[in-house]
Amino acid sequence: MTLLIVRAAPRATHGTLAIGERVRPCVLGRGGIVVDKREGDGGTPVGRFPLRRLLYRPDRESAIATGLPILPLSEHLGWCDDPDDAAHYNRLVRLPFGSRHERLWREDGLYDLVIELGYNDAPPVPGRGSAIFLHLARPDRTPTEGCVALARDDLLAALVAVGPESIIDINYL
Repeated sequence: MTLLIVRAAPRATHGTLAIGERVRPCVLGRGGIVVDKREGDGGTPVGRFPLRRLLYRPDRESAIATGLPILPLSEHLGWCDDPDDAAHYNRLVRLPFGSRHERLWREDGLYDLVIELGYNDAPPVPGRGSAIFLHLARPDRTPTEGCVALARDDLLAALVAVGPESIIDINYL
C-alpha cells in the first residue's frame, strides 16, 4: 500500500505531500484543513481516503504511468455538487445535467490530471462536501475549493507510485 501524507498547520492553505521520502509542496483549500467538512466551505477534509481513479484530458495528456484505474474525460462529464440532488450528489454525471454541477473539462488545465479521492462517497451524505480531488495546482499556487493540488511534475511522480490500494492521509502538522 502506498501512503500519501498531506500535512499543514490549521487554517493553512499550503502544506506538504509526502510519498515515502519524497516531500513536495501542495496547495489546499481556501478554508485550510477542516474536521467538519461542509459543501462550499472551501475546506480540505481531515481523514484517510482511498484513491479511486485517475481522470485525464486525452487531448492534453497521454501515456500516463499509474497503477490507478484510468478514465479519459470528455466535454460531456461533470461532477454533481448539489446537496439537494441526493441521487447524484458527489458523483460523476453526464452533461447536460439538470442539478448544480462542476464541469470536469476545464480550460484552465487544473483537471488535465485529476485523482478522484474516496471522500464522502460510500455512500455520499448530501452537504458533507463533494468533488474532493488531487489535481494540478494553479501556476500562482492560489488555494483550491477544498482539494489538494500539486505541480504537474509532482503529480506525475505521485501517479507512478500509486495504485488501487493507495491511501491519502490529510491532517494537521
